[in-house]
Amino acid sequence: MSRPPDPRPLSFGAEAAAYERGRPSYPPEAIDWLLPDGARDVLDLGAGTGKLTTRLVERGLNVFAVDPIPEMLDLLTSSLPQTPALLGTAEEIPLPDDSVDAVLVAQAWHWFDEERAVKEIARVLRPGGRLGLVWNNRDERLGWVKDLGKVIGHEVDPFSQMVEFTAPFAESQRHLVEWTSYLTPQALIDLVASRSYCITSPEQVRTRTLDRVRDLLATHPALANSSGLALPYVTVCIRATLT
Repeated sequence: MSRPPDPRPLSFGAEAAAYERGRPSYPPEAIDWLLPDGARDVLDLGAGTGKLTTRLVERGLNVFAVDPIPEMLDLLTSSLPQTPALLGTAEEIPLPDDSVDAVLVAQAWHWFDEERAVKEIARVLRPGGRLGLVWNNRDERLGWVKDLGKVIGHEVDPFSQMVEFTAPFAESQRHLVEWTSYLTPQALIDLVASRSYCITSPEQVRTRTLDRVRDLLATHPALANSSGLALPYVTVCIRATLT
């Protein structure tokens, strides 16, 4: 049975600029692993402001960006004016049948109606095409990142995170990439402000959360008086091939 649409993804439009400033990109190793050999045409589904789209365009690929939020696509188009940016969803992709070699989904699979999305992704993929999912999860095993999780909520455990696809996709494979993002204190605040739970919280709760992040930045021994932060990530990659 299909689930009703979740309104929370649409809330990102209110903080599209903060999303672009604060969210990290994706490590090249992760993209290498997700893309099939010889891929030319790629769909970035749930493209947002174009964090992953940019990395794909830089590789000389023919990229289509699809997202349901106009404000996100406006920012994507401002930086990638030659890339087709289309309003659409995973359940209704505005592309013809057999049109792409790969569909990549960054930070968005959990928002989709999986049953409908799998059928629609299979429709737009060419035979033997690749579905790839990717998430950047903060590495909360050590230090201030663990304390940040106590303030804003803990991440999914990247070392157990998995998605098993249904037919017509073959068995899922998983790959982890550990890396570090370097950002300013303000970018960390933007990262928190762009999270759906923060956007949709009552204003008083949102303000209190951001104030607690500022207090952590001002008082934690590893962060106080620092103009640059090293934020460790574990990027989770999952892929499957259309059979």
